[in-house]
Amino acid sequence: MAKRKKSKKKQSSSKVLMYTAWALALVALVLSSILIGYYFGYSSAEEKTVKTVTKEKVRKLPSKSQPKKTNVKKQLEEVLKKESKTYNSAAHEIESEALANPPKVPLTKPKLYAAKPKLAIIIDDVQTASQVRAIKSVGIPLTMSFLPPRAARPNSAKLAAHEKFYMVHLPMEAMHFSKEEPYTLRVRESQQEILQRVADIKKLFPKVAYINNHTGSKFTSNEVAMNRLIFALNKYHIHFIDSRTTAQTQAPKVMKNFGLKYVARDVFLDHHMDKPYVLGQIKKAIAVAKAHGTAIAIGHPHKNTLEALYESKKLFAKDVDLVLVNKIY
Repeated sequence: MAKRKKSKKKQSSSKVLMYTAWALALVALVLSSILIGYYFGYSSAEEKTVKTVTKEKVRKLPSKSQPKKTNVKKQLEEVLKKESKTYNSAAHEIESEALANPPKVPLTKPKLYAAKPKLAIIIDDVQTASQVRAIKSVGIPLTMSFLPPRAARPNSAKLAAHEKFYMVHLPMEAMHFSKEEPYTLRVRESQQEILQRVADIKKLFPKVAYINNHTGSKFTSNEVAMNRLIFALNKYHIHFIDSRTTAQTQAPKVMKNFGLKYVARDVFLDHHMDKPYVLGQIKKAIAVAKAHGTAIAIGHPHKNTLEALYESKKLFAKDVDLVLVNKIY
């Protein structure tokens, strides 16, 4: 009898353990479900929060990160309205447009180039902050050539200092002056005087590597004077680009004697300042670049010149690679 009682007790104990195990398993399952649900709910909520915060941040971003679309042409016109009141032309003195044109290089066949022809456009007579703004408003690579500072234009060197690349537009003696710049280089000046003038320019414009002549029909047509100038420029590692204000220029001969490449402008854009003329000269400059692989054009910060350049942007993009002059020479 005693044995049977023990057997019954064992069976009942086993059932209790089994039920307890099932109960614990059920509790564990419920807890797991709660924890999993909480985790996914939290992740989803966190993701939504991040998205919401990101959207809020984007909305609150300063205007510099999300620039508003501006009407570039309108901006250019506004700048030019101010500029036209302040710019007194000191345009190149040219004895005769026909005489000043560079010699024609005969082409037997049209040349084919692997890359787009390069065109550099120099804007001379840059001297004020408003001119710099107007030139930059055009939105294409234009090489600014700054006149040296003087009493009426004291900040030209300071303005140039803010630019990565610029030229200096050095005044030289003309046959006939309409408006002479102070400190103009003259034919009678000695080698020492010209060396000192170039040293002064280098001090004012420390980054200068290119100079072109402002006026200069008399100076550039004098071989002795040009020898002195090129000697001085070489000493300071400055390249000379002939603005070619006279067909009598001795620069080609002098540059050859020094073993240097002669580089000159091919087209004046605004010898006459009406816009149709400038637009025609732009097409001429493009044609020269396409014929020879490279070309240099010179213009001034006149309202019509800058507007014509702006209106020719699609033409430039189609036919030439518009570059700063240091990419050509």
